[in-house]
Amino acid sequence: MRLEEVDTPALILDLDAFEANLKCLVEAVGRRVRVRAHAKTHKCPEIGKRQVAAGAVGLCCQKVSEAEAMVDGGIADVLVSNEIVGTRKLERLAALARRAQIGVCVDNVENVRDLEAAMQRAGARIDVYIELEVGMHRCGVAPGAPALALARAIAASPSLRFAGLHAYHGRAQHIRSLDERHAVIRNAALHVKNTKALLQEAGIDCPIVTGAGTGTFMFEVELGVWDEIQPGSYVFMDWDYARNEWAPPMPRFEHSLFVLATVMSRPDPQLAIVDAGLKASSVDSGMPAVWERPGLAYTHASDEHGWVEIAPSAAAPGLGDKLLLVPGHCDPTVNLYDWYVCVRGGVVEALWPITARGALT
Repeated sequence: MRLEEVDTPALILDLDAFEANLKCLVEAVGRRVRVRAHAKTHKCPEIGKRQVAAGAVGLCCQKVSEAEAMVDGGIADVLVSNEIVGTRKLERLAALARRAQIGVCVDNVENVRDLEAAMQRAGARIDVYIELEVGMHRCGVAPGAPALALARAIAASPSLRFAGLHAYHGRAQHIRSLDERHAVIRNAALHVKNTKALLQEAGIDCPIVTGAGTGTFMFEVELGVWDEIQPGSYVFMDWDYARNEWAPPMPRFEHSLFVLATVMSRPDPQLAIVDAGLKASSVDSGMPAVWERPGLAYTHASDEHGWVEIAPSAAAPGLGDKLLLVPGHCDPTVNLYDWYVCVRGGVVEALWPITARGALT
């Protein structure tokens, strides 16, 4: 099947661009750090296996359900880069830790106790990372003495392995200015260095410092404080990331993820309505962009409709024409679909299932 024959809306993965992005990341970081790619972006074990084949040591997930899907799909090493709270979720995490190498983040001593109890009941062990608050203002324990106290609690638990520090600054990923992004990460690095030094003074080894994202990872690499990076969106590159300033040392990745849409109405010479609205592409980080069609702008959406405004000088699409849209935010857009339609040279090559989509737990 050719791309133009695919029914819409459909989630399209350009395999040439996707594979170029895998290669670009490897060439950028070399052997200076480990790569643990973030699966919350794609939610697909087929993509995860290709990331591991390209050199990643494993994957990150944000939820137990995502981790289960990745392990079921053949990924042997998964870090849940989030806090997991609640008896049922902890039981599932413990069961998973008996099947694969699993890590998890903590920021509270009560959670450490509950995690230890769940692992003891299951006869499992798990890697535990302390999540540091480095400016994200979300989860995380304060750097320094509070983190040291938490490390001591983890070290005292027979079923928990203290694996290191998790230091991720999500707010920095979409700071547009390269210099401002760099300054924020330098500040985060100070918190990490000070905390790691405090742990070492207390005789507690800190094997790994993990973190970083697509918008900053080369800063973490060059600062030399992080041992492992967690980029996710690099494989797809959404339109929000496209608005960042990109220059060395940050490599520019290619857009590989698209929503294919059909023009379903032409109510006005300067307007086309497509069949891809809120149920086809996330708009939380801005509207999607119309790919390689100068003068066409996707301006707003309702449930099943998208408004594409046409500049007077632009080549206007006709009724039934197909348009490729670059999502504003790739992660939630992927969650709207069951499959990637994988295309190479305009021809469908494969369908990859999105097995972790829609999983709320």
